[in-house]
Amino acid sequence: MPCPHYDIRIVQRSENESAVAAAAYQSGEKLFSEYDQEQKYYSHKSEIVHKEIMLPPHAPSEYTDRNTLWNAAEAVEKQWNSQLARRVILAIPRELSPGQYADLLRDYCREFFVSKGMCADFAIHDKGDGNPHAHILLTMRAMDEKGKFLPKSRKVYDLDENGERIRLPSGRWKSHKENTVDWNDQKYAEIWRQGWSDTVNRYLEAAGRTERLDLRSYARQGIDKIPTVHMGAAVAYMEKKGIQTNIGSLNREIKETNRIMQSIRQMVRHLKSWIADLC
Repeated sequence: MPCPHYDIRIVQRSENESAVAAAAYQSGEKLFSEYDQEQKYYSHKSEIVHKEIMLPPHAPSEYTDRNTLWNAAEAVEKQWNSQLARRVILAIPRELSPGQYADLLRDYCREFFVSKGMCADFAIHDKGDGNPHAHILLTMRAMDEKGKFLPKSRKVYDLDENGERIRLPSGRWKSHKENTVDWNDQKYAEIWRQGWSDTVNRYLEAAGRTERLDLRSYARQGIDKIPTVHMGAAVAYMEKKGIQTNIGSLNREIKETNRIMQSIRQMVRHLKSWIADLC
């Protein structure tokens, strides 16, 4: 069964995070952040086997340069708590050949992100330890036909039953803000997760594999089983070296609990069958 790991999070300035730093981390490149005037570089990222930037048709061609793209994305964000980028980290099925990884990510990004107007910067990491995965960094704002980033929201005037604007006691017009894109809507987390499953399963089927990826929870799949906790690369490396970790110990306890539960269920089935035979 392909690994079901799929994680979405926001790169936020309020958390002291940087889209340029995130891009440097996943690409292994030296990038210079114009926002804090610091070079971002992570020299240990030696497992990067592919990296690529995909742009919607109206994006400036210079955004194929990673440094230009993410500095531009950050420059338009003026608030201390701005959302700078969306980051997706997902496991690539080991059942596919490494030669298919880039095409798989490219097809997925094109259908679910780039076609909607986002710039997608993805990198494939593979140490050869059976844990290939990808990082996808996405822009948060739509662009106009000239490739200029648009505001995240716009002011809309409230109207009365006659279609007229409503005057407030202060003399101002009553209004509210509307998002220019709905990419932050919770529904997209489910759409993007299901889209990854569908894309992976098309590739598995084309490769003649019988395995299928299902990102639904065990409960939603009707499986009576406790899910283990994702360990992450650092914890997985320590466990592989024989160093026990809290997360690793928790997963061992979960697996043992699942084994006991499975044994109990089998005993109950056998008991029910035995009673039925007696009757």
